Amino acid sequence: MRDLSAAHVEAFLEMMSAERGAALNTLEAYRRDLDDASSVVKALGSTLDRANADTIRTVISDLAARGFSPASQARRLSALRQFYKFLHAEGLRDDDPTGVVESPRKRRSLPKILSVDDVSRLLAQAEADISKARDESETTQRIRFRALLELLYATGMRVSELVGLPYRVLAEDGRFLIIRGKGAKERMVPMSRPARLALEAWMAEIGEVAEETGFLFPANSSDGHLSRQVFARELKDVAARAGLPSAKVSPHVLRHAFASHLLAGGADLRAVQKLLGHTDISTTQIYTHVLDERLKQLVSEHHPLAKQPKNRD
Repeated sequence: MRDLSAAHVEAFLEMMSAERGAALNTLEAYRRDLDDASSVVKALGSTLDRANADTIRTVISDLAARGFSPASQARRLSALRQFYKFLHAEGLRDDDPTGVVESPRKRRSLPKILSVDDVSRLLAQAEADISKARDESETTQRIRFRALLELLYATGMRVSELVGLPYRVLAEDGRFLIIRGKGAKERMVPMSRPARLALEAWMAEIGEVAEETGFLFPANSSDGHLSRQVFARELKDVAARAGLPSAKVSPHVLRHAFASHLLAGGADLRAVQKLLGHTDISTTQIYTHVLDERLKQLVSEHHPLAKQPKNRD
């Protein structure tokens, strides 16, 4: 039995990159998932491109036996579904073996968030750190960090979008940022005044270098811009100095804070969806617990029966 799985996986990844604009991290995740599934299928005496529904069920069961969470199992099945849809569309298979395989049930956990006070402490610490810098290099680094932090909390960007911002990213006289997200889709997000001021301070510090490199946050790296890991490490350091548990603070947690704080303040769920760059509103609905709390508060504060005295005699 000739195994063409590897060639088909490469063709699938090429399609995902060229036609759907999948990011490098997404492509690498697909490759890992499909390579792992292929190893299990081979052990069962088949090949990934010829696997049937029972074999796919065994692949998912194997993940459970190895301790993978339902969410990880569902992600693996999703990768397989995409792969077999591609094979079917290319005429390489006349069926989809994942079509009759049920997705593992997963509990949707609430996102970890920081309170408004927590974020205020982070921002205050980032500001105070600048005046405490020991030399010019450290001053530049801390001005950069303050700009990154203000932009992240003001816009809710993904950290990969943030560190890779191009130099010419401002629109409407600096009142908006143009962000290129997943699938190369662009969206405009408004800039807060503190974020604009922090960005202006950073550009005054590094403007010429940024213009030369083409990135808002240039760095000596293979990508030409600051890495996600460097920013995440700096964020944890500032969190620790601000008296916050650094293990619970990350760029993604700040993205959650942005969305949750907007909704708690009265923002519409669909508006938040657009700001976050979510294609499907079901992804944004993870924040509905915030809306539930706000509705309870509204009823408690404004419904006439909510304040009725206990004794009506």
